[in-house]
Amino acid sequence: MAKFKENTLKVYNFIKAHEDENITAKDIASALGLDARQVNGIITGAFSRHKQEVNGEKVDMPIAVREEGEIRTEQEDGSFKTTTAKFVRLTDFGRSFDPDSAE
Repeated sequence: MAKFKENTLKVYNFIKAHEDENITAKDIASALGLDARQVNGIITGAFSRHKQEVNGEKVDMPIAVREEGEIRTEQEDGSFKTTTAKFVRLTDFGRSFDPDSAE
C-alpha cells in the first residue's frame, strides 16, 4: 500500500486524537480547514475500503467506520432537538495501524 497523502494523514491523526469524542466528517473538515466532501472521500476511500495483504490475499481491513448516533441540541425555547449523525470511529485495526510504515 502506498503511504497516505498529506490530507489523508491529517484526517487519520485527527480521528486518532479525538477518538473518544463524537466527531463527524463535518467536524473534521472544519477543524482541518478541508472541504467536507473531501473528508468524506478520505473516510470512504482510504479508511472504510482499506485492504491489507494477508497471506498473499487482499483482505478488507477498515481503518475507520461511520456509526449512526444522535446529537441533541438545545433550542432557544429550552426544548431539545434530536438529529441523527454519523460519527467517525477507528476500528481496532485502525487504532493499531501505523500509516508511516505502510509501503
